[in-house]
Amino acid sequence: MLLTIDVGNTHTVLGLFDGEDIVEHWRISTDARRTADELAVLLQGLMGMHPLLGDELGDGIDGIAICATVPSVLHELREVTRRYYGDVPAVLVEPGVKTGVPILTDNPKEVGADRIINAVAAVELYGGPAIVVDFGTATTFDAVSARGEYVGGVIAPGIEISVEALGVKGAQLRKIEVARPRSVIGKNTVEAMQAGIIYGFAGQVDGVVGRMARELAEDPDDVTVIATGGLAPMVLGESSVIDEHEPWLTLIGLRLVYERNVSRM
Repeated sequence: MLLTIDVGNTHTVLGLFDGEDIVEHWRISTDARRTADELAVLLQGLMGMHPLLGDELGDGIDGIAICATVPSVLHELREVTRRYYGDVPAVLVEPGVKTGVPILTDNPKEVGADRIINAVAAVELYGGPAIVVDFGTATTFDAVSARGEYVGGVIAPGIEISVEALGVKGAQLRKIEVARPRSVIGKNTVEAMQAGIIYGFAGQVDGVVGRMARELAEDPDDVTVIATGGLAPMVLGESSVIDEHEPWLTLIGLRLVYERNVSRM
């Protein structure tokens, strides 16, 4: 079994692979204050519920792959792998790790590990050219060339950030549930805000992807657009440009990177 861990700014997603199949997954909050010992207890509690794993921490785990956008959490997870999974091969995505995707940006080291991992999975599953739209704390748009190169992207405020900002900065507004309203024209404040979020972000996706596709390929229709991230389902039905929805894109990318590196360890 391969344990994959994708640490985002808001949530951490864990996936358990049996070969190429994801057989279990969990989503927890990301807390930069958690220590390695606390993380180990959390992992033991989650994986202890799976029938194919043993009662002891590490039983049944043959490998670990981790990417993180929060440096402090990555540091603690590195300690977890050292102390509690010492005999298990572990790949932490950072400079020097083989991904198979060339990074053609001004400073490759500043590109988020999760964005590179998404590009790895996109190339493997769909080929290039492709655009990955990841609906996380930020909404990111990442472009992959026809030759499988990561060529850059776009970063925009995410859905939850926008909802929180409206609630904080709007004197007569409040934080709302992100849900599809009855119609675009809201009949009350909550529905008006929901319409602004859902249809506003769908319009943003269509506009940004359209511009990126025209720069990425001679024929924009050749570009495959893949959506991922926890809030992707809220926009899928309203966007006209998304071709594929792969909720486990980052975890699949982690599996691929693990396979490309474990033989070198």
